[in-house]
Amino acid sequence: MLLLFLFSLLLAQSELVTCQIATVPSTTINSPTQTSSSASFVTNIELSVDDLWDLYVGPISTFSINTTVEPTPIPSSSLIPPPSLFYPNFPTGQQVPLRTKNESWKFPKDFWYGVAGAAYQIEGAVKAEGRGPSIWDVLTHRVTNYVSTNDTGDVADNNYYQYKEDIARIAALGLKTYSFSLSWSRILPFGSGAINELALKHYDDVIDTCLAFNIIPMVTLYHWDLPLSLQNTYGGWLNEQIISDFSTYTRIAFSRWHKKVHYWFTVNEPIVFCNFYPLPESYFKKTSIPEQQQPYVCGHNVLLAHSGAYHIGKSLNSTLSISFKNNGGYKIPLTNSTVDAEAVQRAWDFNEGWFADPIFLTGDYPSSLKPYVEKFLPPFTEEQKAQINGTSDIFAHDAYTASFYMAPDSGIEACLRNQTHELWPGCFNSTNVYANGYWNIGPAGDPGSPWLNQATDWVPAFLHYMQETWNPREGVAITEFGMSEPFEELKTNLASILIDPIRSNYYKAYLEGILIAISEGVSVVGTLAWSIYDNLEWSQGFSVKFGIQYVNLTTQERYFKASAFEYVNMFKTYQEK
Repeated sequence: MLLLFLFSLLLAQSELVTCQIATVPSTTINSPTQTSSSASFVTNIELSVDDLWDLYVGPISTFSINTTVEPTPIPSSSLIPPPSLFYPNFPTGQQVPLRTKNESWKFPKDFWYGVAGAAYQIEGAVKAEGRGPSIWDVLTHRVTNYVSTNDTGDVADNNYYQYKEDIARIAALGLKTYSFSLSWSRILPFGSGAINELALKHYDDVIDTCLAFNIIPMVTLYHWDLPLSLQNTYGGWLNEQIISDFSTYTRIAFSRWHKKVHYWFTVNEPIVFCNFYPLPESYFKKTSIPEQQQPYVCGHNVLLAHSGAYHIGKSLNSTLSISFKNNGGYKIPLTNSTVDAEAVQRAWDFNEGWFADPIFLTGDYPSSLKPYVEKFLPPFTEEQKAQINGTSDIFAHDAYTASFYMAPDSGIEACLRNQTHELWPGCFNSTNVYANGYWNIGPAGDPGSPWLNQATDWVPAFLHYMQETWNPREGVAITEFGMSEPFEELKTNLASILIDPIRSNYYKAYLEGILIAISEGVSVVGTLAWSIYDNLEWSQGFSVKFGIQYVNLTTQERYFKASAFEYVNMFKTYQEK
């Protein structure tokens, strides 16, 4: 019945459809004793990009601005810093504590700083000019409660048409870099096969606009929006075929822009997107891989895909800076016990070390992780280890916060022996509350991001750990950091929205921590604030705000928040001229 329904639906759309059913060879259609499982039947249906949207996603929303617009002059009134940074001549009478500059601190002259955004979170225009659907179009449209607010990326911040204005605004603010991601399914609507030249021309102009405003463009090749067709054809990151398809995609991008873009990031936070697996049932291609193994199968393929992309980029232009973006927070033992110290090391191994150790150190998995993954993953060959090792120039880390870590209540060894333990196979636990069970590690972000606290006291130690553990060739960069202002969604008055004291203080304190680390010899080369403006924060929709700009989603007007000026002011104060 399902096949007939699809066939009829597609004919009604005047699309060419071919259908073939393959059955078990020994079975005949008239045999009264034939048996077969449903998995034995396979159909091949030719689908257009529009068919993919209609069958798997459904109707989408659009915005009234649906052509590229030129930037307008930035009103000078919007570039006046808030009172905490600068006190105008009128009105007078403010009395504030003296703030002195620490003359021993400085950002190097070539230190880059800017903002970041990601295609699905900001672009909108999801069906425009041939873009194919990604898994996130399905997750936001079809999967009940996957996004707590039922928001989608259909329009988002309309960046696809308003990118010129966005780049002009970050230039007017005084930022030096803009990091954005490419939409894989915009360039290759099916993830492989035919190339969408309209998408390439769009990104041509995004890059050229950055250069025209003296903004350094930084390109991320993959930020979670996997082309739907690849997931439904063979299981996406769970199938080794994706290594070849990612290589083809990255070669297109590197070939097109290697002369204009120096900084590249291959994949963004594989720790996170591999843990999307298993994807919700009944919406995507089924897999026989056990659920608990799926993130690590994904990670295995990511390491091979990333390293392959790195070598492709370097073969086209050896001067490029190519890295991947890791993520996680600093890990502090809850107590000074031996078991909590072991738990901390396991936490590093199962988080940052999962990808950093193979790429920066050994070409293979860290010691705590390897006994688990070697039970079901093929070991890397010596050739693969050599391919993976050394394939990141910068230690690019999306580093927002810190947490305490400790052993499970039952102990690490007991956890490792019990595969049903809720903390297995990592067998470590974490908390954001001190051991006395009373004080939080720092001011909390929005309740929609319960993992996030302003734990900036540990920024210097975190940066030391990155450099001393993984020793990157081109230094450490904080490629995402930011704060969700608590309850910002509830504010309705524009003037109240634009004053974001928690976020402003976070940026000041975090950058002071970086200055301390630099003064102590850590090679920190740049920072990217998350994010360019309020956007679709994945499963939290638009309810959680990280932007240094506010966007009125009804009118698509942009406004600088106080935190934008606090961020830039730190570089005006401390960067060498």
